[in-house]
Amino acid sequence: MKLRKVTAASAAVLALAVAATACGSNNSNSSSSSGGGGGKIKIGIKYDQPGLGLKQPNGTFSGFDVDVATYVAGKLGYKPSQIEFVETKSADRENALSRGDVKFIVASYSITDERKQKVDFAGPYFLAHQDLLVKKDSKIAKGTDLNGQKLCSVTGSTSAQKIVKIAPKVNLKENSGYSECVASLQSGAVDALTTDDSILAGYASQSQYKGQFKLLGLKLSNENYGIGVKKGDTATVNKINDALKAMVSDGTWKKDVEKNFGPANYKYEPAPKIGVIVK
Repeated sequence: MKLRKVTAASAAVLALAVAATACGSNNSNSSSSSGGGGGKIKIGIKYDQPGLGLKQPNGTFSGFDVDVATYVAGKLGYKPSQIEFVETKSADRENALSRGDVKFIVASYSITDERKQKVDFAGPYFLAHQDLLVKKDSKIAKGTDLNGQKLCSVTGSTSAQKIVKIAPKVNLKENSGYSECVASLQSGAVDALTTDDSILAGYASQSQYKGQFKLLGLKLSNENYGIGVKKGDTATVNKINDALKAMVSDGTWKKDVEKNFGPANYKYEPAPKIGVIVK
């Protein structure tokens, strides 16, 4: 009888130990914990945007969005070694957040009323403008010149929609990424590429394209780049906003902008005020 009691007690202790170990293991791998510790954090970025988010051949990442993401993650308690960058293309950003694939997204993600219905935003942390990239000898000088011309943009981007309103007779071609659009522009398959001037400047400054393209400087829109967060996660939004304020005030924001956009002679706007959308 005594042996039976001791065995039952031992089994109970063993069960508690196993449960505790399982819980500890789950927490160590969580990407949604409030601090770093031994865990990881998954952050959505673009892989094909020079100057903003670019995956290098050796597997490392570069660009202003990458620097912002790394700084913010640091303020949340994560070391660079704890960051896992996940590719999030324009058309899948909202889904990636709702599925929980990433904790937040820093990917030239313009804040719009439509998107705010699906996700929450911290920021804005950068103000860009929609523009057109054309070949250096192109006769295109304004948006209406695109009527009857071939225009390339990316699926899920708001840029193409704005151009169609300006030039209803434009022949629109949508690709999955900007790299394909730039290659099409270089080959003559399309006549222009539209997206934010920050992205276009990054491509135009790449060595294989240098001197071939020009930005028209049209400033067709104000693009307030925000950091996308899962809808309802107010705590994370507030923490990110605090991190962005610190990034501006300690000079890191300006240093990183000049490092990533300086070579392209890109005339960037001053750091926007956190929480203030420029219409």
